Amino acid sequence: MDKLSQVVPAILTDDPKALETMVRQAETFTNWVQFDIMDGQFVPSQSITYEHLANLPMKLNWEAHLMVLNPEEYLKGFQKAGAKKVVFHYEATHSPQEVISLARHLRLGVGLAINPDTPISTILPFTSEVDSVLFLSVYPGSYGKEFIPEVLAKVVEFGTTCPSVEIGIDGGIKESNIAEVAQAGVDVIYVGSAIFAQEQPADGYRHLLALAQEGSRQRTR
Repeated sequence: MDKLSQVVPAILTDDPKALETMVRQAETFTNWVQFDIMDGQFVPSQSITYEHLANLPMKLNWEAHLMVLNPEEYLKGFQKAGAKKVVFHYEATHSPQEVISLARHLRLGVGLAINPDTPISTILPFTSEVDSVLFLSVYPGSYGKEFIPEVLAKVVEFGTTCPSVEIGIDGGIKESNIAEVAQAGVDVIYVGSAIFAQEQPADGYRHLLALAQEGSRQRTR
């Protein structure tokens, strides 16, 4: 049987005080989070930077989801700030290979993200060189957007084509759809507002994790 789906809290903010609040909350219920990093160019919004993370002591292991143009220019900063992994967008660089090679040189884990309308065929040359592929199920740039269900067909197709590559999904995941997402074959489900906008984020996380793992037990592939 396939391994059960995992849920990773995704932290997106431009406010250092809110950042610390969410980090302290996350420390009570998980040991791994993703920080969403936005540059105001690849996406319209801006967020915290690696400097904020470098200056915030935390018990968590973490990865950075780089929604930025030219992600190769950011890797050293995030490596020095303590990232274990970086996830960059195929659409944000002229040379995905360069980003992958630099991440490996810096001893970082590396994931490749694609927007909802990017064909799977474009990333197949790189899948053997990355640790994971992240499917965006919203157009990136802000919290709380509506889930795009058509992305699940891409997840199923990719899982059949590249069964050994870890599949992640990010965007619009909540109580009403997380079981279906897990059932499609997603290994890691990134969740932001459905955790941190709740009155009790820890309870929200545990509830979503239970739903995701139940969904993953019902996989057909």
